[in-house]
Amino acid sequence: MALNPGDSPGFLLWHATLRWQRDITAALSPLGLTHVQFVLLACAWWLNTHGEQPNQLVLARQAGTDVKMTSQVLRALEAKGLVEREVDLADTRAKRVRVTDAGAELAPRAIAAVESVDASFFQPVARDDALALLSRLAHPDS
Repeated sequence: MALNPGDSPGFLLWHATLRWQRDITAALSPLGLTHVQFVLLACAWWLNTHGEQPNQLVLARQAGTDVKMTSQVLRALEAKGLVEREVDLADTRAKRVRVTDAGAELAPRAIAAVESVDASFFQPVARDDALALLSRLAHPDS
């Protein structure tokens, strides 16, 4: 039985995701960040402010990103002067990530921009309802 695309949760999620991503891209563009650069910078900043200097693997896990792609994006953030990567003395194959002063200044501004987009995007849905649904979808085994 063929469904009308408007009756397909996956199709609707696809369109909602595309709209959300366009809004996020527009908010981050003036700050010189792509969406994935923002996610990795924000995660590194958050971990650093909580006393951690994660290696790239830990940061990728926190962000939910591919490890190889994380390394490439961190190189771009490093070229922009937003993060520094240093050899991990405990494991010389790994690199620890530290947000620079410039990155620490930019991260909260970028987070505020993204949170503003999220507030506007999710405004039609009660916050607790949105969080419960998205949490169930993101972590079905929880």
